[in-house]
Amino acid sequence: MNTPLRRLSVVVAVLFALLLGSATWVQFAQAGALRDDPRNSRTLLAELGRDRGAITAADGSVLAESVEAEGPIAYRRTYPEGALYGHPVGSYSVVYGATGVEDALGGLLAGTSDQLFYRRLADLVTGAQPAGANVELTLRPEVQQAAADALGDQRGAVVALEPSTGRVLALVSSPGYDPNLLSSLDTEAVRSSYAELLEAPGNPLRPNATAETYPPGSVFKLVTAAAALETGGYTPDSVLPGPAVLDLPLTDVGLPNVTGDACGADDLVSLADALRISCNTAFGALGLELPEDAVADTAADFGFGRSLEIPVDVVASSYPEDPDQPQRALAAIGQFDVRVTPLQVAMVSAGIANGGVVMQPQLVGQVRAQDLSLVDAPEPRELGRAVSAGTAASLTEMMQLVVTDGTGTSAAIDGVAVAGKSGTAEVGDTDGDGEPEDPHAWFTAFAPADDPQVAVAVVVENGGDAGSEASGGRTAAPVARQVMEAVVGR
Repeated sequence: MNTPLRRLSVVVAVLFALLLGSATWVQFAQAGALRDDPRNSRTLLAELGRDRGAITAADGSVLAESVEAEGPIAYRRTYPEGALYGHPVGSYSVVYGATGVEDALGGLLAGTSDQLFYRRLADLVTGAQPAGANVELTLRPEVQQAAADALGDQRGAVVALEPSTGRVLALVSSPGYDPNLLSSLDTEAVRSSYAELLEAPGNPLRPNATAETYPPGSVFKLVTAAAALETGGYTPDSVLPGPAVLDLPLTDVGLPNVTGDACGADDLVSLADALRISCNTAFGALGLELPEDAVADTAADFGFGRSLEIPVDVVASSYPEDPDQPQRALAAIGQFDVRVTPLQVAMVSAGIANGGVVMQPQLVGQVRAQDLSLVDAPEPRELGRAVSAGTAASLTEMMQLVVTDGTGTSAAIDGVAVAGKSGTAEVGDTDGDGEPEDPHAWFTAFAPADDPQVAVAVVVENGGDAGSEASGGRTAAPVARQVMEAVVGR
């Protein structure tokens, strides 16, 4: 063989080796990622050829199901309840892939999960068409409907949890969207609907309850009060400074009360009364008095800083890192850089209601195969202990005063002891027009206070219908009350 032919043969051999290596890499190393890529329409088309499992509410009502379709695709996904469950259930689109539970439990619903391996093996032997498992959520229709009705067209979110188990009873984000718009087999109609949703005010595709973080305002005072009680140096009767304006170190700008008045005689107020009337200066002073990491550590014990999968993704709430003294005072009242999801706020109330133990929020009740055999039934799981039982009991008594004689009287339910906390969060200039936006209205609560069945968090963005006149007690508390009434049966 002459030299040119020898060189050419080497080049060809190298190219064959590269081709073999590339094919091996794609077929084995990248196969899983390519199969799971939501942009892979081949996977979606293959899955639409199977009977994808149903998603139901806790009472068995169908939230998502597959129906036979005409044409090359055997099944089409439909959502009988439309927008009411749009965010937690999600959508299953041949164009844009899956979201919500449709995405998080896609393998079980499609029947491709390893948890269904032996059933797939049996189907292979018997020649039966593989079918997906059915997923039952923990959402209770009467609670979900009450939350959606109470929030109405206002932007925001409502979360309701069962404190002892972490089960999610309601998960509403507003504005919402109808997932049927994205599950059509008419791809042009799907693209048009998706484009309209992207341009719609308030970003209807975003699940505010789990994926958006807000400044919490005064509902964060529960965390600050918990941190104080946990030090052992404070009780509900401890006396705090409560002047009309609190002098802050390192700055000439003071921290004022919303009312412009002092919180008590001689500028002094008890911790319990400070929470009851939501005294900014008392909690600002507490933020300066407490050990430097006390509030941050307590926030972390309630779940701040953790991303969760319930199984849909929940973004982490955050407490600022290394705040200076004025920033610590502002963070103690839920301002500066404190950011929370509505789910996190519900977890704080649920943890207090549960004697200080925070449970892992759980959206899935059970999973059953098509033959109704049980595939999975997640057990309640502790996320951790946030505060002692004694601190939780003290906070519960203080929160009851908020509802009976404080800023949360609109959450009161006849014959039921309710524990709650209001919040009105300053937002600042978020749209760049030089003017601050209207504040967010918050309320969090649990009931009955002596036997908690439900913990709830409500945020109404920019005051909702009340605008600049909104407050947590006036705007968000009635929403929380209606959700709690749906659980306790009043």
